[in-house]
Amino acid sequence: MNTRFYQRTAGGILLLCCIFFNSVHAQSFRFVALGDMPYTLPGDFVRYERLIGKINSENPSFSIFVGDTKSGSTPCSDEYVQKISNYFNTFQKPLIYSIGDNEWTDCHRPQAGSYDPIERLDYIRSHQFSNKLSFGKQKLVLTRQGDVMPAFTTFVENSLWVKNDFLFVSLHLPGSNNNFGRNASSDEEYKKRNAANLAWIEYAFDQAQQKKYVGIIFAFQADMFYSPDQATSQSSGYRDTLELFSSLAGSTNLPILLIHGDSHRLKIDQPLFNNQKRTLENVYRLEVMGSDQVQAVEIEINPKEANPYGFHPLLIKENIQAD
Repeated sequence: MNTRFYQRTAGGILLLCCIFFNSVHAQSFRFVALGDMPYTLPGDFVRYERLIGKINSENPSFSIFVGDTKSGSTPCSDEYVQKISNYFNTFQKPLIYSIGDNEWTDCHRPQAGSYDPIERLDYIRSHQFSNKLSFGKQKLVLTRQGDVMPAFTTFVENSLWVKNDFLFVSLHLPGSNNNFGRNASSDEEYKKRNAANLAWIEYAFDQAQQKKYVGIIFAFQADMFYSPDQATSQSSGYRDTLELFSSLAGSTNLPILLIHGDSHRLKIDQPLFNNQKRTLENVYRLEVMGSDQVQAVEIEINPKEANPYGFHPLLIKENIQAD
């Protein structure tokens, strides 16, 4: 055997493998974010189907639905949960779902059917989060919080996955003040889930540092930024979360993207501040459309850019409502 030839060839193969590996992980990719729909029934079902068709034609890597599969005045029935699951599975690529308030916290309302919110949450967990797979015709295997943190096995809706060295994290942060402050039962539920969410956020940042991920994307439902009081008030169900996000994001240069719905209007900004009230320039917020706007946002991630996140609204003319 020509040892020198073998060594050079092996070195060349190793170099090519490294170049290929790095090029794959440096590739741009696209995903779609949407939420807060369909609200006005039954008419919005047609608009929702159009949007799903548009998303399928765009062929993103996956889609993220950031909660509120219905309005707060729509009955929280078992049949509706199944109907939404069926819709989620018409997405050609994986669909990852973060639970909103209209699916459970607000189900005690008479118009929503006067359900027990905790019972509705248990039903959603058992029927829509019964395994490690995403929704969609093409499934994505997710890491559930309980898989790596046995103390939080109840919170099957909290998940994470990785795409091209970007860490994606789904959090159960619903509107209606995160189910905090309504009664003793809601406060007890909030306390347990809040502890799980905080631990999941810390875990995500730790993983990003240890595995040298390029960025972190968090997806949840609640608009935690509609009032400055949400970050400071003792009555806020989001104060702990915002404090932790600000602390951890402020200690890294990683680009962080927070995606949510809840307030139904397209917004892109930098919502977090450090203790000196300085804007955290590495943190971006995308609030997706919803309610009367049955549209979505396509996000392109370019790992080669200092700000890797680009945003492109997916607007369907037929879904635009006339005055």
